[in-house]
Amino acid sequence: MGTIHTHRDLFVWQEAMKLVAAVYQLTVLLPKNEWFGLTAQARRAAVSVPSNIAEGAARNSTREFVQFLGIATGSLAELETQMELAVMLKYLPGDTEILRHTHRVGRLLTALRTSLRNKVD
Repeated sequence: MGTIHTHRDLFVWQEAMKLVAAVYQLTVLLPKNEWFGLTAQARRAAVSVPSNIAEGAARNSTREFVQFLGIATGSLAELETQMELAVMLKYLPGDTEILRHTHRVGRLLTALRTSLRNKVD
């Protein structure tokens, strides 16, 4: 593994950014009457994930970074809920790649949080 200089070097941030792009592409398919509802909410939650990773990585302590990773994890859970609702409402197909990508980012966040917590404790 290379040296981490900024949040851009973190694989979890890179994957979260890809997730945001996928959410934006996918939410275009949602009905127009969801523009101010599910579409906007899903996009905000998606953007929050890499944003909190970046903000946490720029903080002064590992403890703060872990806290921001927790916020990113919460936003990811919110996004997952919204995508599952879109599937339930039949706006999206049930086998959509977005849910797999969400789970992948979740595993990466959990691994990073665990690793950093072990350094703090």
